[in-house]
Amino acid sequence: MKEIGNQAKAMGGTKALVVCGVSKHGEALGKDVAALLNGSGVASAIFAGAEPNPTDTSVHAGAKMYASESCDMVVAVGGGSPMDCAKGIGIVAANGGNIRDYEGGGHDLKPLPLLITVNTTAGTASEMTSFAVITDTSRHIKMALVDWRLTPDVAINDPELMVSMPPGLTAATGMDALTHSVEAFVSTIATPVTDAAALKSIELIKGYLPKAVSDGKNMEAREMMAYAEYLAGIAFNNASLGYVHAMAHQLGGFYNLPHGVCNAILLPYVQTFNKEAVPGRFVLIAKAMGVDVSKMSTDEAAAAAIDEIKALAAEVGIPSGLGEIGAKEEDLKMLAENAMKDICGMTNPREADLAEIIAIYKSAM
Repeated sequence: MKEIGNQAKAMGGTKALVVCGVSKHGEALGKDVAALLNGSGVASAIFAGAEPNPTDTSVHAGAKMYASESCDMVVAVGGGSPMDCAKGIGIVAANGGNIRDYEGGGHDLKPLPLLITVNTTAGTASEMTSFAVITDTSRHIKMALVDWRLTPDVAINDPELMVSMPPGLTAATGMDALTHSVEAFVSTIATPVTDAAALKSIELIKGYLPKAVSDGKNMEAREMMAYAEYLAGIAFNNASLGYVHAMAHQLGGFYNLPHGVCNAILLPYVQTFNKEAVPGRFVLIAKAMGVDVSKMSTDEAAAAAIDEIKALAAEVGIPSGLGEIGAKEEDLKMLAENAMKDICGMTNPREADLAEIIAIYKSAM
């Protein structure tokens, strides 16, 4: 992270809007980054307004500060929430209008401000992807924004910044990274490049996530998880995602639930649905997770991959079902209807109708 001032200076920035979380820890990180920027001759203004599950209102507040402070670059520090908030701020600062205008993809965006991201978690990979997720407070849904211009100019992953993550957050973000890799690997637009990144990420997460959860100061585990989440980002940034994210976005937007936990709970149930379409892919996932598939049939190995995902989630303390985190059966139809409109579902390997999405939600309750 000490390189951030030099990077900002080399990019030609003169004043940065530093976007950080609303917590005391988030604001302290923002002040640390501001000090490093200032030490290299780059002025800064701190926007400590990125809530967990960042909202349209926080994006517009940040864009207002960006303009009033005459900033010419954005620096985000924290997990996926400050990253996504910063991307939204960049869109509005450059293009005007309401962030809701840019939901989905295919918009003719003007160039965004320079963006440096400093990642403090090992999960979302927002520090290096072309995705952002912002909560629309009027509709209580999460909007997925996808555009290559959202890709940060410089991404900094420093495992020392991840040591302070508590076990629960370490587990949730790590399972988020696993979800990225699995969904990218079974995506309809997967390639040999994304496959290589996804499988290596799955292997690293299986080997190092339990160690990072049990001992947060294990620097080898922290570093390998930083690599794992970055590899997962490479995979899904190019192969996209699937129904896990499409469904998790609705839970997060409606109930304000943590994204990584929603993904982790849904992952085995969505993949149970998917493995009928691409069973061979799940054999390779099982192998990446250390399963000896040599004496198994394809169906047995695919089922073993699902079992390994469930076992890993249980080992790191993920809640057992959506009901445990506050989801209600009476809301499932509405959640499923919104999930079917989410851009992330477009590359799922098996198409589902409304009844099937509802059934997957129910199975995960």
